[in-house]
Amino acid sequence: MTLRIGISESAKRTTALNTVVCALILLAVTAGSASAQFPDLLAFGQQPRIDEFRNSLAPNVGSPDHAIERMLQVANLKPGETLYDLGSGDGRILIAAAKRYKVKGVGIEISSSLAKQSAEEIRKAGLQKRVKIIHGDFMKTDLSEANVVTLYLATTANETLRPNLEHYLRPATRVISYDYPIPGWKAIETSETDGYQGAAHTIYVYQIPASLKK
Repeated sequence: MTLRIGISESAKRTTALNTVVCALILLAVTAGSASAQFPDLLAFGQQPRIDEFRNSLAPNVGSPDHAIERMLQVANLKPGETLYDLGSGDGRILIAAAKRYKVKGVGIEISSSLAKQSAEEIRKAGLQKRVKIIHGDFMKTDLSEANVVTLYLATTANETLRPNLEHYLRPATRVISYDYPIPGWKAIETSETDGYQGAAHTIYVYQIPASLKK
């Protein structure tokens, strides 16, 4: 008789189960360590945040104050006109335009938190009679009351938005785009300004022609 040293099927299953449990414990410890070192890593993937920005063409990247001032200068704003800021963020463009140029302002912001924040800043500035924030998608908003539209979108987003601008905007309406051109349109003017890090940024000025067919 030959002596055989082996492991029963029950023992094999127990060993395999212990291996899986150990692996899960190690994974949990590793994930905890990663979240402690990089707290934004896990927060970035939380579902409410993804849902809020899924349809956003304008991620929240603010413009320097001096760039905002230059955008408003080249817009040639006149008292009583209406400025629409698409992806209005914290509302700084609207507040500056209303204070300095005596215009009305409409901001369209898809983020509920930014919409609430900017509405509060407008209230603090005492401008709630002249400036309002629409919590919504500017791709689904009637823009026909605008005399001036300001944008800070990537080129591809500008291209997506262009049919809406052509559909809603009246002749002579000015469109001011910071940093990125609108494909298919020819700027009537460009202006250079510095960004946060001193790099040159371009402001593109467009005007809706009377000949535009809708």
